[in-house]
Amino acid sequence: MSVGETLAEARRQAGLTISQVSQETRIRESIIRDIEQDEFASSGGDFYARGHIKSIARAVGASPALLIQEYDDEHGPPHTLRAAEVFEPSTPIRIRDRRRGPSLTMIVIVVLLGIIGYSAYHLVSTHRHRTAHHPVAAVSTKPAASPSPTVHPSLTPSATPRPADLVIKLTANQDCWVLITRQSDGSQVYEDVMPAGTSKTWTENQAVAIRLGNPPGVVLTVNGKHQSTSIPDPETLTFSPPSAPS
Repeated sequence: MSVGETLAEARRQAGLTISQVSQETRIRESIIRDIEQDEFASSGGDFYARGHIKSIARAVGASPALLIQEYDDEHGPPHTLRAAEVFEPSTPIRIRDRRRGPSLTMIVIVVLLGIIGYSAYHLVSTHRHRTAHHPVAAVSTKPAASPSPTVHPSLTPSATPRPADLVIKLTANQDCWVLITRQSDGSQVYEDVMPAGTSKTWTENQAVAIRLGNPPGVVLTVNGKHQSTSIPDPETLTFSPPSAPS
């Protein structure tokens, strides 16, 4: 039997309807029907078809490994994805167009530079004011010591914020295929199907893109903040760690 016929037969033997399998896997009913008929175009390509086959096989009690092997025999082994293929969503995603204005990172840098500049001015002004109003105390305290150096912002490293790490945590309530890549060079951080009941954490110091095959099936937090993953179709989200001024 083909991959689709095997999945359909396993579903019937398990006493499940397509609607029940859809609720279990968070995969649309139309895609499940197409897969059972060996039509994989609606899955969004071979890469996502393999993830759907694994999820459906687990739901109906079939062997994911054997079905993936049979799929590869029919369609060829998986090939190396280009960056454009990895980040091309099956539905429009909410990513801001950076060409429309200054990036958030640039705005943060300008604001931080303004705060540091004002703090430095206030610190130097206060130091000069105190020196002008207390000349005798300054001389009588340590007459033989060298003059106190002028305080500059560069001598107070605590005033300069350091870039924070990007802490990503995923908790799977349902099986979900996950792909995490670094945006700087497209290198892969993680790629696999996270089984329900598992949780993983990653720490990165650069921008990453997170591709979710079953967004409602996971709970995503970034630096302790919950992120919305309610879209039922595969979704790509991007995150960048806070940056300090150079």
